[in-house]
Amino acid sequence: MTTVPRPATELSADEARRIALRAQGFLGAPDRRAGVRGVLRHLGAVQLDTISVLARSHELIPYARLGAVGRRTVEDAYWTEGHSFEYWSHAACILPVEEWPHFAFRRRAYRARPHWNHDLPDGAYDTVVKQLRAEGPLTATELGGAKNGGEWWDWSASKVAVERALMYGEVVCTERRGWKRVYDLAERAVPDDLLHDQLDDTECLRRLVRLAGQALGIGTRADIADYHRLKGEQFDAVVVDSGLVPVTVEGWSKPAWADPLALASEPRGRHRTTLLSPFDSLVWERARTERIFGFTHRLEAYVPKPKRVYGYFAMPLLSGGKLLGRVDPAREGSTLVARQVSLHGAKSVAPMAQALREAAEWVGCDSVRIERVDRPELTADLVRAVS
Repeated sequence: MTTVPRPATELSADEARRIALRAQGFLGAPDRRAGVRGVLRHLGAVQLDTISVLARSHELIPYARLGAVGRRTVEDAYWTEGHSFEYWSHAACILPVEEWPHFAFRRRAYRARPHWNHDLPDGAYDTVVKQLRAEGPLTATELGGAKNGGEWWDWSASKVAVERALMYGEVVCTERRGWKRVYDLAERAVPDDLLHDQLDDTECLRRLVRLAGQALGIGTRADIADYHRLKGEQFDAVVVDSGLVPVTVEGWSKPAWADPLALASEPRGRHRTTLLSPFDSLVWERARTERIFGFTHRLEAYVPKPKRVYGYFAMPLLSGGKLLGRVDPAREGSTLVARQVSLHGAKSVAPMAQALREAAEWVGCDSVRIERVDRPELTADLVRAVS
């Protein structure tokens, strides 16, 4: 049994909140020189999702930290020059290519026990690999069609085969083109010095726990393990050797761990005012968001419409280091529509207006229309503030 050292540092809830904000890139001047690629390397994982309201979530992540980065610039930063790859981390995520070796443990697990137990016709797997070798990079459509009208999301044999090859690590997703995965052989897409599975499972987990702790700044066992969807016992096996240090936090009922560099200096600097994607790593874990910000957040896109409270794609408002409300946005032509706005009192009006105006400009809208505010007495103030 691993012996966990006694915490040597006690932090207030406010200190923990500021450490988390700085670690996630929301406190202090943004590093514009490193740009989108710097954000990706700093976070270690940027979640992908099919929903696009203002923009897709992987575009909203750097926008929230850097401001109005051109959307083409965002895509190019992720996908050109072999900088990143897509794999299963917190969910389907864009990952820095330097992290390829760290997921050897997951590739081995998939090879030992395929995640999808699809039956493949004889030769289908080898056919896809040979086609990629001869013609790649290719989408599933170019590999022979993604759908066949059958089971498993209507996947064709070639789609099943290439997804299995992706999970095994023989194939890599190097780009999204029209939201379709573009596949290539790992031997061609991953730099030679990274293209290996030499790290054993323990070393992979140790590195991922350390990197998750650095990206979060501070977190509980569940927080840090969830960052790359590790199991609690996997976290337990490596945390003592990860370089993270145990701390206690006022009001947290469970032990916590912190990046020692995050404790070395007081978090200072300007707070970002911005709208957050529901898939942003600052808020993607519901229990952590409630613990740090006192803010209950739930994505309602998959909730039946009559049961939604805050809206289809409600985006939390971050300002002054706190979550002060949320908005369910939409676009109609050149107008950004705030279909439903929830405000934490009058103090939220000005930052919400600022965030809406900036988001509208970023996506090419020239006006903002407010449809409904949960506090009707603040509607007029918000309408004036965004006009």
